Amino acid sequence: MYDDFELEVLQLDEEARRSGTARRRHQGGGSGDEGGGGGGGGKEEEEKSGNFDEVFKVGKRDLEGDDGKGWSTVRNWRSPHETALENIFGERLTPRFNFGPNETTEDEVPTYEDALLEYSRATLTSSSSTTTTITADIDPVKTGNWTNKLTSASNRPVPGYAGTVTRGGGAGGGGGGREGDRRRAGESGIYTTLLGLFTAAQYPRPSRSFETERRIKANNPEFNQQFNYAKNYIKTSKYTLLNFVPYNLFEQFQRLANFYFLCLLVLQLIPVISSLTPVTTAVPLIGVLSVTAIKDAYDDFQRHRSDNQVNKRKSKVLRNGTLIDEIWSKVEVGDVIRMENDQFIAADVLILSTSEPNGLCYIETSELDGETNLKCKQCIQDTSDLGQDVAQMGSFDGEVICEPPNNQLNKFEGTLMWKGNKHPLDNDKILLRGCILRNTNWCYGMVIFAGKDTKLMQNSGKTKFKRTSIDRLLNFIILGIVFFLLSMCLFCTVACGIWETLTGQYFRDFLPWDKLVPSEVAGGATVIALLVFFSYAIVLNTVVPISLYVSVEVIRLCQSFLINWDESMYYAKTDTHAKARTTTLNEELGQIEYVFSDKTGTLTQNIMAFNKCSIGGRCYGDVLDPRTGEPIEITEYTKSVDLSKNPHHEPNFKFYDPSLLEALNGGDPDSENFFRLLALCHTVMPEEKNGKLEYQAQSPDEGALVSAARNFGFVFKERTPNTITIFAKGVQEQYELLCILDFNNVRKRMSVILKRDGRIRLYCKGADSIIYERLKTGQEALKHHCQEHLNKFASDGLRTLCLAVKDLEESYFQDWKARHHEAATSLDNREEKLDAIYEEIEKDLTLLGATAIEDKLQDGVPQTIANLNMAGVKIWVLTGDKQETAINIGYSCQLLTDEMVDVFIVDAHTGPDVEAQLQKFREEIRNINATSATHPNTNVSVVTFRYSAKLDEGLGQDTLSEDGDDANGGFALVINGHSLAWALNAKFEKLFLDVASQCRAVICCRVTPLQKALVVDLVKKYKKAVTLSIGDGANDVSMIKTAHIGVGISGQEGMQATLASDYSIAQFRFLERLLLVHGRWSYYRMCKFLRYFFYKNFAFTLCHFWFAFFVGFSAQTLYDPMFISVYNLFYTSMPVLALGIFEQDVNSLNSIKYPRLYTPGLNNALFNKREFFRSALHGFITACVLFFIPYGAYYNAVDQEGRSMADHQTFGSVVATILVIVVTVQICLDTSYWTLFNHITIWGSLVFYFLLQYFYNYVIGGDYVGTLAKAMGEPLFYFTTMLTMVVLMLPVMAWRFYWIDVQPTLSDKARFKQRREAKMASKRSEHDMMRTPSARRSRRSIRSGYAFAHQEGFGRLITSGKIMRPRNPKPGFVSNGAANSHSQAREDKKSPMAASPSTIEV
Repeated sequence: MYDDFELEVLQLDEEARRSGTARRRHQGGGSGDEGGGGGGGGKEEEEKSGNFDEVFKVGKRDLEGDDGKGWSTVRNWRSPHETALENIFGERLTPRFNFGPNETTEDEVPTYEDALLEYSRATLTSSSSTTTTITADIDPVKTGNWTNKLTSASNRPVPGYAGTVTRGGGAGGGGGGREGDRRRAGESGIYTTLLGLFTAAQYPRPSRSFETERRIKANNPEFNQQFNYAKNYIKTSKYTLLNFVPYNLFEQFQRLANFYFLCLLVLQLIPVISSLTPVTTAVPLIGVLSVTAIKDAYDDFQRHRSDNQVNKRKSKVLRNGTLIDEIWSKVEVGDVIRMENDQFIAADVLILSTSEPNGLCYIETSELDGETNLKCKQCIQDTSDLGQDVAQMGSFDGEVICEPPNNQLNKFEGTLMWKGNKHPLDNDKILLRGCILRNTNWCYGMVIFAGKDTKLMQNSGKTKFKRTSIDRLLNFIILGIVFFLLSMCLFCTVACGIWETLTGQYFRDFLPWDKLVPSEVAGGATVIALLVFFSYAIVLNTVVPISLYVSVEVIRLCQSFLINWDESMYYAKTDTHAKARTTTLNEELGQIEYVFSDKTGTLTQNIMAFNKCSIGGRCYGDVLDPRTGEPIEITEYTKSVDLSKNPHHEPNFKFYDPSLLEALNGGDPDSENFFRLLALCHTVMPEEKNGKLEYQAQSPDEGALVSAARNFGFVFKERTPNTITIFAKGVQEQYELLCILDFNNVRKRMSVILKRDGRIRLYCKGADSIIYERLKTGQEALKHHCQEHLNKFASDGLRTLCLAVKDLEESYFQDWKARHHEAATSLDNREEKLDAIYEEIEKDLTLLGATAIEDKLQDGVPQTIANLNMAGVKIWVLTGDKQETAINIGYSCQLLTDEMVDVFIVDAHTGPDVEAQLQKFREEIRNINATSATHPNTNVSVVTFRYSAKLDEGLGQDTLSEDGDDANGGFALVINGHSLAWALNAKFEKLFLDVASQCRAVICCRVTPLQKALVVDLVKKYKKAVTLSIGDGANDVSMIKTAHIGVGISGQEGMQATLASDYSIAQFRFLERLLLVHGRWSYYRMCKFLRYFFYKNFAFTLCHFWFAFFVGFSAQTLYDPMFISVYNLFYTSMPVLALGIFEQDVNSLNSIKYPRLYTPGLNNALFNKREFFRSALHGFITACVLFFIPYGAYYNAVDQEGRSMADHQTFGSVVATILVIVVTVQICLDTSYWTLFNHITIWGSLVFYFLLQYFYNYVIGGDYVGTLAKAMGEPLFYFTTMLTMVVLMLPVMAWRFYWIDVQPTLSDKARFKQRREAKMASKRSEHDMMRTPSARRSRRSIRSGYAFAHQEGFGRLITSGKIMRPRNPKPGFVSNGAANSHSQAREDKKSPMAASPSTIEV
C-alpha cells in the first residue's frame, strides 16, 4: 500500500516511468538547468531497466565489508520520481534510512508489510541546507519471513522510490544540473529497493524477480502464458478438502491452551506419573478441537460460496474468432471480451471499441468508491474503428507494454503497439474490474490485469487475523493460571518430599515405592517428589479450563445466529438481512469507542433532491400550517404538488409548496428566469430511451437541478457543440452556445454565455460567497432576504447554490472573446491570465435567487449518530468528497451542530503550516475547557432519560441521565487529504491525534483509501481503543480490514466492502442496534459467562489441593475419574452456555432507549483482571467450604446401622454432588433473564447428573458404584448439603442486595424501571429520546451551505463535440458511432454555426 505522499508523487510524475528504455546519466559535469557552478568532468553512461543485479552485487560486496559502512551504493539508488518530489516540496531531496546492516538480527527482520507501513509514516524534515531528509523509522521488533513475503509479492505495486537522492554536485564539487548524480535501478520500486536494503548485507535475494513491466499480446494465449500472469480466479478461502485437517490442527495447536493439554495427554500416557486415565484429558481435548474445526469449516465454506458466486459470473469472451459465454474465473490476460450495458467488468481491460460516438463509454464506480455518478472513458481512435465486428476483433494482434500490477485506481501508464504505430495509454482508456457499464450498449476490451492483479483486488489489502480484547486478556489470564498451577505443583512437590522423608518411609510395607525409586531415603523421596510434580500437573489441570474455549466458540456461534435472525435489522426493500460473517468478534461489538464511517453510500444515498429555493426574495418549499402560518414537518403523507400537466414531468419528483407552481403559472418573470437558468447552465447530456427523455449528469447535483427545471416546465431537450435547446412552458427555445466557463474547486462557480434573438446573456451559478462578491450594487434588499433564506437552508443541512445573470453587449463580448483566446493560447502564466479574464466578465451580476438541494441521508442516520454519541462512541467520517460537501453532510446527519463552540478546519499544504494550525487549535481547546471548568454552565443538559419524576423518585433524576459532557457544545475538526498526509507523518501524528481526540466530531475529506486505513491504525496504535470501520465501496476495504471490526453496507451494487467485512448490514441505522443491543448483550453475556466459568472451575479443582494435605501429597484424586472427565463437558456446561447465549439485563428497547448502558464495555468494566481475581477468590473460598464442611461432617460419621461412612469414595461422591448443586444454585442467582432454555438446562443438568451417575456406576460398573446412593440414604447428606449451601450462598445474596440498594449500576436502575413498567402494565407513549432533525437547532446558522460535487472537464467534451452522438448519421457512419472523414466534412459544411464555442481549456 502507498501513503498519500506516495500517491501524489506517482500522480504528478507522468513522464518518469513511461517505458523501460535506456536513459543517459550524467555524474557531475557542467552547469545544469537548476544553476550551480561547473562541477568536475562527469561520467556518462547508459542506464537500462533491469540493472538491479549489478547494484545488488556491488551493494552486497560493500555491505559485507568490515567497516559496516557499505550502504553508499544502495543509498545512491535513484528514484524515478525525483521531479515529482521536487514539485511537491520545492527542494532538493536526500532520503536516508535509519537502519544499517548491524541494526537488525536474523530473528528481527521486519516483514514486508511492516516495512511499508513504517515507510508510509516516514518523517519529513526540512534542513537548512539544500536537501530534505526523509527518515523512515523501520520497526525491527516485528518478525516474519522476509524472503517469502517479498517473493509472494512480486506482483505488488511499484511506487519507485527509495535510497539517497542527492542532486547536483560532481567529482570536482560545484553545482549540479537537472541530471546530476541520477541513479536508477530500472523500474524497480520501493519493494525492490526495500528488498535490497533489508537483504543486501545478510539475507538471500528472492528466487523470483519482480515484474517491472508487463507485455501482453491480444488473442495470443501462447505468448502470454510464458509470463505466468495471474488468472482471473479469486480465492479468499483458507482451506481445501485435502489440507483442512492438518492446517486446522496446526492453527489450533498454536493456541497455548490446546498445546498445553496435548502435552498433558502425553504425560497421562506414562503410567508412573499419572493417577488419571488419559480419557479425562482426551475427551475434552477432542471435543474442543472438533467443535472449533466445525466452526472453522463453516466459516470457510461461506467464503467458498462467496468466491464461487464471483468466479461463476458470466462474460462474453472471444476465443478462436468466436464469441462464447465464459465464466469469470476462466478469463485470461490477453483475452478480448465483450461487455454490455449494466454489466460488471470482469477484469481490468483496455477499451478497444464502444457503441458510443468517438469511442466513449460511461461507467459507474460504486464498487470502487461508492459513487454512483457516471464517469467517462474513451478508447483509442484507431481501435475504435474495429466496431463490433467479431472477425476484426479476432484478428486484432496489438501488443501492450504497461506498468506492473499496482493499487493506484487513478493512474495507468502503458503503450499499445499495433500496425507499426505506438499509442500511449493512460487511465482514461482502462476499465477496472468491479465497475458497471452504464448508458453504453456494448464495449469491447482487452484484458490487462486479471484476478489478484486487478486494481480492485490490489486495494483489498491483506486479511488480518482479528482477536478481541477479551481473547487477549484470556491468553494473559490462562498464562497466569498456568503459573499458578505450577506453583501449586511445586508446593505439593516440596511437601511430598518432606512427607516421604519424615513419614512415608515408614509405610513402605503398606505403600511400597516403585522400582524406579531408589531405596535410599533422601534419594527416594526426591525422585517421588519429582514424579508427584507431574502427577499434580495432571490432577490439577482442570484449573486451566480446556472446555472454556469450546464454550466460548459455541456461544459466539449462537450469538452470530441471533444477529442473522434479527428481524429488526432486516431491510425489506432489498430483501437483505444483517449477517455476521465472522463468529469470533461478537463481544467486541460491545466495546466500540471509535466508529470510522464512509460518507457516500453509507451515510447518504448519493441521491439529490430539489428541496427548496429562494426566488426574488421569496422562499419556496415550506408547507405552512393554514391556522398558525408556521412551517409543518413534511411526512410521507404530505400531499405533493401536482405536476402531471407537464408531459415531461417525472413521477418520482416531489415538491410540496404549491405557491411556486402558482407563481410560474402566473407568469412571474423572476421564477421563469430562475428555472431557465437551471435548464441552460450545466453540462448534462440528454438521451432518448424508449421514447423517454433521460439525463446523463456528471454529478448528482447537476442532475437534480436540471430535473427540477424539467418538472416545473423548463425542459432541457437537446444539445449540440454549438446550441442548447429547451422547451420553456411548452415553447421551444434554441440558444447559441458561445462559451462555457467550466467549474473547478477554486472558482466554485460555472457560467455559460448564450445568444438568442441577438441578445447575449451570461448565466452563472456558484457558491453564495463567490456570487455575492460579484453582484452589482443596488440589490441590498434582495441580497438580505436571499441571505436569510440561505442561512435557513444551511441550518436544515441543505446544499445551496446562488444563481445570477448578466446581459452583455455584442461589441464587449467580441472584444472579451478575442482577449480570452489570446490568454488561452498564451505559453506563459496561462492559468493566471484566464482567471483574470473570467473575473472580468463574471462581475456586476444580477441575483436571481438560490437553490437548496437535499443530499438524501440513509434512513435514521441522524438518530443513530445521536444515540451512538450518547453511548460514548466517537464517530469520524472519512470521505473522498471535497471539504464543503463533507461539512454539509456533517450538519445534515448531526455530526456537526450549530451549538458547537467551533469547527476547526485544517487545510494547510505544508508540514509547518499544518503543525501551526494544529497547535493553535489545541491551545484554543485548552483555553475554552479551562474557562468552562472555572465557570461551569450548570443550565445545560444535553439529554436526560427520565420520563416521570415520580417513577424516578428515590433513584434521583440523574440516575439514567447523561449530563452534557461538553457543556460548552464541544468542538469539531475538519481536515482535508493534503493536510492529512502531513498530519499522519510520524512527527505530527501525536499532535493531530491529541487535537482530534478532544473533538466530538472529526471529518477527514479528500482522503485516499490508504489514508483511511492509516487514520484507523493511528487510533489503534495510540488510543488503545476498540475501533469499527463501516463502508460500502472498495475504497473502504483497507479501512475495514484495519479496524478491529469491519462492517460492510450490503444490498448496494458494490459488494466489495461486504466481502471484506466481519459484519454486513443493509443500512447505517442498523449499526445502532448492532452495537447497543447485540454488541452490548454479547459483551455482557461473555463477561458473565467468564466470571462464572472461572468460579466453578476453581471451586472444582482446588478441592484436590485441600485433599492433598490429608493424603500425603500423593496426587490421589478426590473425585471419581469419570466425574473429572465430564464435569465441564456435561454436568455444568449447558447452564453456562444458556447464560452466555440468552442472558440479558434489560430488553432491546431499553438498550436503545438508554444508550449510557453501553459505557461499561468502553471501560472494560465487566471483565478485567480485577473481576477475574474476584471470581478466582470466590472459587477458592467455595472450594474451601465445599471440602471442609463435608470433611467435618463425615470425619467419624456412621450410618443408622452403625457402619462407618468415613471412606474415600463416599466422601468424594458427597463433595462432588454438593459441588454440582452449589454451582447450579449460583448460576440461578446469576441469571437475570429466564427463558425456557434456562429452565431446561439448569434443572435438566441436575437430573442428568444423577442419571449419569447411576448409569455409569450400575450399568457400566464404575469404581464408585453404590457410594452416592448410600450417602443419599442418610439424613447427614441433606444436612451437610443445606449447611454448605447456606454458608456459601447467604453472603453472596447479602453482598448483592447491599450494592444494588446502596450503589446501583446503570443496568440495575434500568432493570428496576423495566420491571416496574411491566408491573404497571400501562400503555404510555414513549418519549423520543433521540434528537430529530426538525428540532435540532436552537439558533439560526450563519454558515454557507455551499456544496457542489461537480468536476471540471465536461465543458471541454461538450464544446469539442466528442461527447455528441450524430443526429442524422450518413451512410459512411460505422457501427460504433464514428463517421468517416468525408461524410463528417459534409456535415460540417451544412452546420449553421461554423465557429465552435469557447471553453476554459484549449
